[in-house]
Amino acid sequence: MRPEVENLFSLEKKVAMIVGGAQNLGWDMAEILAAAGADIIITSRNCSKAQKAAAELAERFAVSTLGLGLDQTVPEDVKTTFKEAFSWKGKLNILINNAGGGGTAGKTRLLDREAQDVDLLLKTNLNGMLYCSKEAAVVMKEQGYGKIINIASMAGLMGRDRRLYDLCGMEGQSVDYAASKAGVIGATKDLAAYLGPMGITVNSISPGGFSGNPNRVSEKFNEEYSKRTPLGRMGRDGTDIKGITLFLAAAASDYITGENIVIDGGFSIWN
Repeated sequence: MRPEVENLFSLEKKVAMIVGGAQNLGWDMAEILAAAGADIIITSRNCSKAQKAAAELAERFAVSTLGLGLDQTVPEDVKTTFKEAFSWKGKLNILINNAGGGGTAGKTRLLDREAQDVDLLLKTNLNGMLYCSKEAAVVMKEQGYGKIINIASMAGLMGRDRRLYDLCGMEGQSVDYAASKAGVIGATKDLAAYLGPMGITVNSISPGGFSGNPNRVSEKFNEEYSKRTPLGRMGRDGTDIKGITLFLAAAASDYITGENIVIDGGFSIWN
């Protein structure tokens, strides 16, 4: 690779923390940042899962890694975990706020949804992101540099046609999930405005539907969703979120802040 490209995308000597990085899209993002040379901190509500994921990255990419338990809905837990994360290498360059709920627990249709399910999802997806961003920004302000990447969703940008879920025998995602992700997008823009003078960029990624594994998405839903997408398929785990993640984490995006980037194969422009 030519130096001009390597200088834009290398993450060597950087420390990246992926909140909710032990599985699915969080794992994909941790993997690409490790491949680019970053030392990696992975958190999960299950500490042993985070440690196992961190160990695998260390073995595969020869980078330093740390696995930590974290419940981002508890502010004191966030403070303690970020203190440990910062003390590990004495810096924190990149934060990815990926942990959250998918809005598919319990009854998801609003008329049937329990208030405690709404409260927990909002606390997990929105409050938790703000708690983590605050603690990261304290460190990044002192450094004069940092990058925060929030994982939102196209659900925060558009209403969903529940007939698709009905056709596939699914409950679908909840309205409060959409509200939480719209909140993430809005907070990203205002965080960017607030933290920019401190040398911190803040951007968000809004994935569309990803096929994952058969336990997450049925073959019927994959087929019907793909028909409604210009590129003719769902997003691919292990591939499609990696490029934009590396771009936003690297020097290539140093003059970009306050943006929400949609990766949905065009689903939102057809729907």
